Amino acid sequence: MGVTVLGVRHHGPGSARAVRAELERLRPGVVLVEGPPEADALVGLAPELEPPVALLAHVPGKPAAAAFWPFARFSPEWQAMLYGVEAGIPVRFCDLPAAYTLAATPAADEDTRPGEEARVDPIGALAAAAGYDDPERWWEDVVEHRGDTPFEVIAEAMAAVREGYAPDEREARREAYMRRTLRAAVKEGHERIAVVCGAWHVPALAGPLPPVKDDDAVLRGMPRVKAVVTWVPWTYGRLAWWSGYGAGITSPGWYDHLFTAADRPVERWLAGAAAVLREEGLAVSPAHVIEAVRLAEGLAALRGRPLAGLGEVTEAVRAVLCEGDDLAVELVQRRLVVGDRLGRVSDGTPMVPLQRDLRDQQRVTRLKPEAAGRRLDLDLRKALDLARSRLLHRLRLLGVGWGEPEEARGKGTFRESWTLRWRPEFDLTLIERAALGTTVAAAATRHARDLAAGGLALAGLTGLVERCLLADLPEALPEVLGALSARAAVDADVTHLMAALPAMARAHRYGDVRGTPAEGLAVIVRSMLDRICVGLPVSASGLDDGAAAALLEHVDAVHAAVALLAEATATRPDDGVRPEEDAGPRGRWLGTLRGVCDRAGLHGLVEGRLTRILLDAGEIGDAGDRMSRAMSRGQPPVRAAAWIEGFLGGGGLLLVHDQRLLKLVDDWLAGLGGEQFVEVLPLLRRTFGGLAVPERRAVGERVRSAGRPGGQARELDEDRAAAAATTVLAILGRRHG
Repeated sequence: MGVTVLGVRHHGPGSARAVRAELERLRPGVVLVEGPPEADALVGLAPELEPPVALLAHVPGKPAAAAFWPFARFSPEWQAMLYGVEAGIPVRFCDLPAAYTLAATPAADEDTRPGEEARVDPIGALAAAAGYDDPERWWEDVVEHRGDTPFEVIAEAMAAVREGYAPDEREARREAYMRRTLRAAVKEGHERIAVVCGAWHVPALAGPLPPVKDDDAVLRGMPRVKAVVTWVPWTYGRLAWWSGYGAGITSPGWYDHLFTAADRPVERWLAGAAAVLREEGLAVSPAHVIEAVRLAEGLAALRGRPLAGLGEVTEAVRAVLCEGDDLAVELVQRRLVVGDRLGRVSDGTPMVPLQRDLRDQQRVTRLKPEAAGRRLDLDLRKALDLARSRLLHRLRLLGVGWGEPEEARGKGTFRESWTLRWRPEFDLTLIERAALGTTVAAAATRHARDLAAGGLALAGLTGLVERCLLADLPEALPEVLGALSARAAVDADVTHLMAALPAMARAHRYGDVRGTPAEGLAVIVRSMLDRICVGLPVSASGLDDGAAAALLEHVDAVHAAVALLAEATATRPDDGVRPEEDAGPRGRWLGTLRGVCDRAGLHGLVEGRLTRILLDAGEIGDAGDRMSRAMSRGQPPVRAAAWIEGFLGGGGLLLVHDQRLLKLVDDWLAGLGGEQFVEVLPLLRRTFGGLAVPERRAVGERVRSAGRPGGQARELDEDRAAAAATTVLAILGRRHG
């Protein structure tokens, strides 16, 4: 009877190949692998899975209590599992159970392997002893680039590193449980037992074991919880971000290549890098690849390395394939060194009903989860695209941000654009939401109802109405609209109503675009607009600069929303608006703005902006007179500058086409004294700096040609311009002309 402990480095391709070869040589009767024992029943699914995958352990009802154990196909533990299943021998996990780990670590949605405590990096210590300043390079030279892994030598090295080391309580418990599992396998009578674990733990498992009572004492009294374990897809990007001590996973794509391309790995890698660059339109020829291979091998020879490593091939890529372009190197880094591989689990994997329904919906909508972000443009007039949109919006409501909405490329409310990117933690979110319903639609409906009953602010409730309409959740709308109506009836702050109205106006249009009318929505929208029109005159009085700017943001948003309401009223006359109200939403809103604009004592920014809105709407014809009064000598220059800022907030082309308005501004500026000009200069710079470049150029040309017969330019006053010219020459470094 013999026990063989194979010390490995997690996610090491050389270790993975060596473990597989050693197991085939030993032909053990049982294989013990570092990991949570609750997953023993899941090992048989390994051949059906497509790595990278991870074991997810979670505590039902406690979303924060969860942990992941990721595996790639180049992970030694994964190869040990595959060997055991294929050989028909039992494979058991021997680490501390997740029931104990999660009880001791309640904040575990951790991105570290549970149980890997901070300690002196043994790989770093051995590398330093060998004279290497880079632990990664040392490990590649002595293990990954060898044809085999010297397990006996690794065990001796780890024993030397651990000499005099006293594990802390958590690590002592882990190793005590490993020994307990090992003793149980020995007691079952297996003649040969193989243990695959991190090299650090080899000294604690090899040789004479401590008395049973000592390990029992270490494990006695540990808190535990009920943990559930399943397989979930993982990504190479998350594997690179996930940190375990000395895991060597900052380059999972490179390690995957080393594992799968045992023959001529450098040549194959550089050929793949060239293909990636060609896909981006860069000219990379076979001659480039040949020279890059020579450079990588030459660098390896100069540095005394048995094979060119990632450092050498990256330098070859930068110097030869990318010709020193760091952006192109970053592309290779992202696509090849890290990679965008997303794993897959089989239908036989334990899942909550919500996960299974999402998998079914993905098949129906033909949306495949991918780790790499891709853009998806939808036409909501098509049944398939509409179903995709509803699924993505329902998932966002549940907190699964698989799709992030983007600005649509085309015009029209029937278009949507998304960026899709699947992340492993979405499976955990689905498990957390499983209690809400067995389908995505049912869970999103229940969650929307819970949010509506949870005391959201007015803006939050209006946003929730919009999200329910986007997600097509008609069963949730009555409760959400009821909560919104109750909140709007008691909210006395007009700015809250103004902040909430745009979302409601957008929602009011969805009945036309998506065919999901919201009964009762028009009545609430009309009530909110009426209250805004009543309260705005009071809210616009006595404002300082900051409050005036904030109010204008709300005014602009409501003005855009009213345009949507006017369209909705025209297209849906039976939506609850009384036909006798000839003014309609637009008329009521513009009438309110007209009354506010005529009030005395308004902040210059507010008055200027309202004047521009009314002018663009064709409601006033005396904009020039209003500007003339605002910039008269009786007005403080700062207020006049604020008025101009508000007036030009809608764009500067008006000054190009209206000579009178341009002359008013020009004459006002020319009439300012030196101190007054300095005082208003920051406001003017902000105003005209916000105009588009063509608008600024056109305004400048009109000012340049103003006041001369035939549009000729004004004569230059060289004496006045001399000081400015001297300053400009100094800035340009031409002090002496």
